[in-house]
This record gives sequence, C-alpha cells and structure tokens, in this order.
Amino acid sequence: MARMVTICIAVVALCLFFGITGKAFSEMPGEAGFKQNCAVCHPGGGNIINPKKTLHKKDLDANNVKTAGDIIKLMRQPGPGMTPFDASTVPDKEAKEIADYILKTFK
Repeated sequence: MARMVTICIAVVALCLFFGITGKAFSEMPGEAGFKQNCAVCHPGGGNIINPKKTLHKKDLDANNVKTAGDIIKLMRQPGPGMTPFDASTVPDKEAKEIADYILKTFK
C-alpha cells in the first residue's frame, strides 16, 4: 500500500512538473499574445495589408522601427490599415512581451 501511494505521488508530481514547466519551454513570452492579436495580419512576420511593412528586421529598420518601444507605439497608434491595440485590449506588460517576441523572432 505504501509503495502504491509513493508511485501515485510520483506520477502526480511528474504531471504537475511537465504541465507547468513544459509550456514555459515550448512557448516564448509574447508568443501567445502575438498569435492572438497579430498573426492574422502578420503571418510568419509578413504583412497581408502592406507587404512593405513586415515585421522582419530589414523592413522594421527601413521604417525606423528599432526598439520594443517603437513597436508598442505602433500598436497603440498605428498607421492606416492597422487596428489600434490600446492598453485595455493589450496591457502594457503583454505589449512589451509581444514587441520583444517580434524583435527576437523575425530577425
């Protein structure tokens, strides 16, 4: 009986460990927010509305977007063709994570 309890505890511990930490290793901060809010118009870092304004580094640089702050500013006050994402829709912390994700992912 004691062995059965020990095995059950070990299985539960492993499930909890992999359930909690497995997601942390499989998804970067900002990735879920990007998928939810940005990926429809920016699949793979592209831009279905304006192909000259992708999220790839060469286009970000060409459009003078170099920092997470620059991306957040565009999220909050975008140009024509892009939906604005105010702080009630995408909180500041999530916006920063999304911006960092973009800079790291679409080099």
